[in-house]
Amino acid sequence: MRFTFTLFVVTGLLSNIYSQPSEFNQAWIDTSKAIILDPYQGNEMDWKKIATDKRVVAIIHKATQGSKVDKKYIIRKKIAKENGYKWGSYHLGKPGDPVKQADFYLQTVGINDDEVYALDLEDLDAKYSMPLDSATKFINRIFEKTGRFPFIYCNWVVLNGISSKFDSNSVFAKCHLWHARFRKKIPNFNTKVWKKYTIWQFSCELNCNEKGDCPYRVPGTNSFMDINVYNGTISELRMKWPN
Repeated sequence: MRFTFTLFVVTGLLSNIYSQPSEFNQAWIDTSKAIILDPYQGNEMDWKKIATDKRVVAIIHKATQGSKVDKKYIIRKKIAKENGYKWGSYHLGKPGDPVKQADFYLQTVGINDDEVYALDLEDLDAKYSMPLDSATKFINRIFEKTGRFPFIYCNWVVLNGISSKFDSNSVFAKCHLWHARFRKKIPNFNTKVWKKYTIWQFSCELNCNEKGDCPYRVPGTNSFMDINVYNGTISELRMKWPN
């Protein structure tokens, strides 16, 4: 009986931390939901072919990495905006001064009312990625300069790392979540900081074969293109972007 009660309590606690909202079940198969591409300079892009997929309404392009600029960012921003795409950018956070990285990022992309800003946190290892405490300084600097909080891009490991140190009252919770998880369903989404994602990166070369299976194919791109689904309809994305 004690075991049964303990199991009930533990199960209840876990259910508060982990949940599986309906949007975590192959959300991209809902044709009303918007698709977002997030390229970097190594990706090939055929803009005419991409335009045939009317669900692709936004691009979030890597702009900077540490103290380096993505060489394709400026020209692709020009092309994308000329073709009516919503535009966003992200900074790949690296070890080093986070305020300097934030300033460098904003110097590169500019302060624009129509552009999504994002911080990419790839790893919890401070040798390779911006530490979480430094990330809070980066976030606050972006808000100080722009009046908006950046999106936070992170995978499952980093999401759990953030959730182990921070909660829904932290500065992370003021940012939209851009979650990377390359599977059809996510049964263990940690809701301690964020109750839901805003963008889900669901496809890349890890689960998309150029000549075989792929969760979703966008014409004019190859399997290395990162593809995302927006947690909302095409019209909702257009209305709410970049907030």
